[in-house]
Amino acid sequence: NSLSVCACSRNQIPSLDNTGLRLFTVHLYLKIERQKYMAIIITDDCINCGACEPECPNTAIYEGGANWRFTDGTGFSGTGVHPTAGEIDADKENDAISMDLYYISPDKCTECVGFHDEPQCAAVCPVDCCIDDEDRRESEELLLSKKAFLHV
Repeated sequence: NSLSVCACSRNQIPSLDNTGLRLFTVHLYLKIERQKYMAIIITDDCINCGACEPECPNTAIYEGGANWRFTDGTGFSGTGVHPTAGEIDADKENDAISMDLYYISPDKCTECVGFHDEPQCAAVCPVDCCIDDEDRRESEELLLSKKAFLHV
């Protein structure tokens, strides 16, 4: 995990709430440290605008009510042992996680690790409802192994 230093005030840093970042002061400088990686969830504040869906490099974001597959938008096919889901059939249709709002399949979400510097869904969400899932903490190594599994 890398640290970055910013000689600015907290008010100059946009939206640090719900980012998985921890603030602490060292010698009058503000440091930001990424604690642990977590899958992203979409909260009930979602307005169903769909801005997040095309931004996901793993095709892990689905419209409410839509079933999902591991093969959707990935290079994986057939069967295999997924780093977090265990033995899977990539073509098997999985039930929608939400019937009303956009949702993220946690087994496909890599928080854009290996693709981008930050989760793209959170970057484009106009209502800041794409947030870290506090119940699903994952290391950078695990997120990279999910990426490698999905994009064979």
